[in-house]
Amino acid sequence: MHARIRTARWESNGVMSYALEPLAGEHFPSCTAGAHIDVHLPNGINRSYSLLNDGSVPDHYEIAVQCDPDSRGGSSFIHENWRAGHVISIAPPRNNFPLNEEAARTLLISGGIGVTPMFAMIERLEALGRPWALHHAFRRREQAAFLDRLARYDPSRIVLHDDAAGTSLDMRALIADTEAGTHIYCCGPERMLAAFTELTADRPAGFAHLEYFSGGDIVPAAGGYTLALNRSGRTIEVEAGETMLDALLDAGVNVGFACSEGICGSCRVEVLEGVPDHRDRFLSAEEKRANKSVMVCCSGARTATLTLDL
Repeated sequence: MHARIRTARWESNGVMSYALEPLAGEHFPSCTAGAHIDVHLPNGINRSYSLLNDGSVPDHYEIAVQCDPDSRGGSSFIHENWRAGHVISIAPPRNNFPLNEEAARTLLISGGIGVTPMFAMIERLEALGRPWALHHAFRRREQAAFLDRLARYDPSRIVLHDDAAGTSLDMRALIADTEAGTHIYCCGPERMLAAFTELTADRPAGFAHLEYFSGGDIVPAAGGYTLALNRSGRTIEVEAGETMLDALLDAGVNVGFACSEGICGSCRVEVLEGVPDHRDRFLSAEEKRANKSVMVCCSGARTATLTLDL
């Protein structure tokens, strides 16, 4: 799809928000709280960004982009080139971080720019009249985006944790004090997500939800195996130092992908035979044990041949 940048707004040091609108005569698809869109940049890079706004009746999409000092051409390109009025290319919204709208209680935990998907969740929970609470952590107030928006909500529902002010988030204590049956959502930096995963490991399946910004320290699986494509009857060798996605694309196979980091789910392919070497952060532990699908951008094979539904 194409979208026009309606506004570009400075939110804090290093963070810009962008309101995107459909072109004349066109419409954006609706979506649910927690959804994101993929942005396709002219430099060939694709990046995923959470939607801040409720997309149930979307006249626009709103995203926030933090300029990463180690940017590989995604966030830095956007900050340097996007201006109001420009037309950009995006994919329809997808939701890997859906809100359970039937939950009796909802706890939202965010760090830094990870607060972005929480706004759509809060709006939806408010509309449903469901109880919620947000704990939002940041390093220092001058770098924290969207504090003005958070101030619009009932202050008794929101706790801000400012590292510089000595009010850092104690996630262990927070989760320990959270009632069983509460759905807990977390989005933030790698260290926060790792702690969240560890501290919620003993909670019932389906009550702890998280979303990654990037693949972090994921190391793509090495090559040295064969792909058998069931539908076309082709075989493709994945050479040493090559990813499964590289081999498929070089062979002219049309397979979708976006983040190339194993977090967005765009490159998920069904596995018919063989055992994948899972390296992604998208599939659940149960899905990885089942070995019924694989993320071709970063995962590999534990068997000499992997048969794919392609």
